[in-house]
Formats: sequence, C-alpha cells, structure tokens
Amino acid sequence: MPHIVTLTLNPAIDVATSVPEVTPEHKLRCGPVLRDPGGGGINVARVVRELGGESIAVYTRGGPTGSILEHLLEEKGLLRRSIPIEGYTRESFTVAEGTSAREYRFILPGPTLSEREWQRCLDAVSEVAVGAAFIVASGSLPPGVPEDFYARVARLGRKQGVRVVVDTNGLPLRAALEEGVYLAKPNRRELRDLTGLKTEDLATQATAARELVAMGRAELLAVSMGADGALMTTRDGQFLATPPPVETHSSVGAGDSFVAGLTLALARGRSPEEALRWGIACGTGALLSQGTDLCHRADVERLFAQVQTVPVSPA
Repeated sequence: MPHIVTLTLNPAIDVATSVPEVTPEHKLRCGPVLRDPGGGGINVARVVRELGGESIAVYTRGGPTGSILEHLLEEKGLLRRSIPIEGYTRESFTVAEGTSAREYRFILPGPTLSEREWQRCLDAVSEVAVGAAFIVASGSLPPGVPEDFYARVARLGRKQGVRVVVDTNGLPLRAALEEGVYLAKPNRRELRDLTGLKTEDLATQATAARELVAMGRAELLAVSMGADGALMTTRDGQFLATPPPVETHSSVGAGDSFVAGLTLALARGRSPEEALRWGIACGTGALLSQGTDLCHRADVERLFAQVQTVPVSPA
C-alpha cells in the first residue's frame, strides 16, 4: 500500500499532568507527567503507524525543545523528515482536575518561520510524497507562514498526482478549499464560517456541505460534530456516522485520530462510508486514552463494529 505523508509546521511537545483542584495563587502540586510528540500531522502519523499503515512525518524542529521532540519521535519509531528552524519548538500542556474531571488545555504559540524555512517544508513534502497515497496537511500555521500555504500544498499534490487532505481552520482552510483538495475536515463552527450559515440544524449543514462539494472545493467533506459524530459528503451521497457512548478520559488528539483513521481507510481502498466509520472509531478510541496518548488498535477495532451510519437525504 502506498504511504501517507503528514505535514506539521507547528508541532509541539504535548505535556499532560493532573492536580486535585485548580485554584488561583497557590502552588499546585502535579501528578505524574506524560510527554508525547504532538501537532496535527504528527498525531496523524502516530495513529497510522498504530493501525499498521506506513507514514512519513514532515515537521519543523528547533532549539532544545526540538531535540526533545526528536527523541520522543524516535521512541515512537516514526519514519520522518525534520526541517531545522531558528525558533524553539513549542510546548502545550493539559491538566486534568481530579475533583471535577475537567480537562484544561493550554496551547502555546509556535515560533516564527522564515520564508526559507517554510519553503524547505514544501520541498521536503515534494520529495517524500513521490508514490504516496495521500498528503495530510494538518494543524495551525505558525507566524511567518502565508495564509495560502495549504493551498500551495494542494497545488503540489495535484502536480504530483497525490491526493491532499487538509485539517485546519480560518483563512488557511478557506484558501485551501478555494484551490481544491481531496478531503477536508471542518467542524460545525468552521462550516458555518465558510458558508455563512445562520442556523446549525443537520439539514442546513448537510445542504452547505453538498454545495461545497458541488463547487469542487473538496471531493470528500467530513464535518466533525463532536459527540454527535460526523457527516460525510461526496458527489454521490451523504452519510451520518454516530459514535458509541464511551467514558471520556482525554480529548487530546481525538480530531487528529479521526483524520488518521479516515485517511488510512481510504488509502486501503475502503469506501467513503466505511472510511468514515474507521475515522469515528479512531476519534472515539482517543477519548479512552489518558493525557496525551492517542487511540489504540484494539480499541479501534472493537469500536468500529459499534459505529452506525445512516444516509442523509436532501431536504
């Protein structure tokens, strides 16, 4: 099976810990610390590997934190191509509050990239994407990177005959869709921002998604809806997939896990409907893991059998 290339311009060292209670001013004594390599594309690559697929992660790294990121990725055994940068790789951290079971997520800004640095990322993707099934461009863009960067990735993929998946938000998502991609994964808020929706009922969302696909913005559009599941739109139809109920331990990486399961299933020749089920199973599986851990294959395979899909008919 051809490999999947993932691109992460703004990776992070994801730190997770816990405290009995979050209170101001006092020193908060934390529990055990977990550290994992993170950022959209890196998380996708981790899940693809967990599910037995082949991926190559392209990402930036800089400073002492960049060295830690390299060490963590080495431990995960990921195939990778890193792009050295002047700035320091960012950190993000999640704190679970024991008394309330709430989860607090702190996302630090990334380093500023020079034009030379982000151009080297495009060059690296071009090199490792030869013969690939997909390029997954995922996550936020750090300062210094043009808003049409993911649109440039889409053009690169089209030139090399490789399908492009985009998972981002705001103007970078809009620019990528104007260029046209194979698969995009907006959430309900992002769909509203893209289309100017005034209401958020399923019928209205389904109509908006069909319009984006009909306009050629994406061949497949997977709108994530949190606990309500996800809506898959193709030129041939629409399906709504709903996840089985689970006890959530952490939501870190759930969206990235969804993208990974969906993309890997498509790379394996599965139908969009079945691929959506695998995506839901991976996203739900991530909720079962602690801290910055992602989904596990055994959970995903068990959950897949429990995911239900129903067709959505035009209003």
